[in-house]
Amino acid sequence: MVDATIDVIDRGVLETDLNYFIEGNTLGTHDNPNPDTDYIEVPVPSFVIDHPEGLILWDTGSHYDARNGHWPEEIAQAFYPADAHEHRLDDDLETAGYSIEEIDYVFQSHLHVDHAGGLEFFDGTDTPIFVHEEELKFAYYSAKSGEGSSSYVLGDFDHDLNWKVLHRDRETHFEDVEFIHLPGHTPGMTGSMIHLDDTTVILAGDEIYQSENYTDEISLGAGLLWSQRHWFRSLKLLKELERRHGATVVYGHDADQFEEVKNGWGQ
Repeated sequence: MVDATIDVIDRGVLETDLNYFIEGNTLGTHDNPNPDTDYIEVPVPSFVIDHPEGLILWDTGSHYDARNGHWPEEIAQAFYPADAHEHRLDDDLETAGYSIEEIDYVFQSHLHVDHAGGLEFFDGTDTPIFVHEEELKFAYYSAKSGEGSSSYVLGDFDHDLNWKVLHRDRETHFEDVEFIHLPGHTPGMTGSMIHLDDTTVILAGDEIYQSENYTDEISLGAGLLWSQRHWFRSLKLLKELERRHGATVVYGHDADQFEEVKNGWGQ
């Protein structure tokens, strides 16, 4: 157990069709072939882990110019970054009592547009940026080739960054903070398990979008799955870790859970 705290950083919201997050959420029938979809607003959280070995920023959120051309229009329409322009990373950190200069390490769960948009603030610095090898490869492959996934924007991560590449399925680089490879949503999706003094928290990122993905084991929409087989295996690993450690599993974009955990842990 480590004497650390976790702050939840509000990085704005996305507006989207729930079918992207919960497979088959809205389905037509003979008598109702064109049902209304559930169009929802979801949070975009980052986290700051105040650890004895330094301040760790967990994900960097959406780019503040996402609506003004930084994101391709088809991505902005699918996952509308309604208030990204009000949520520069440096401003959001300052609101939470931190500054960019105080961040000692950055951890990227993956490099999709709503998670890697603040990396530009670390361009040209020696701040270590942790990311899984499979994620870094797939992000560049996707952005450069037009294949893979359309949810990567080269301008988010193609900077002069001090990459610290994770290669294994589980790695520990800080006391009682374990980085856990959770492929499925993307090949390199990675979460973190933090053993605090009084509880264990697992930041699952986009392995889990909503509570239904976890409790009912309903997968993400097909368009957001690199591999359903890998996703299900990662889900089972999360559930085993939750059982073994009595952990709280934190989802990637669940508005109800965000309200429950927004005060953070260990404060």
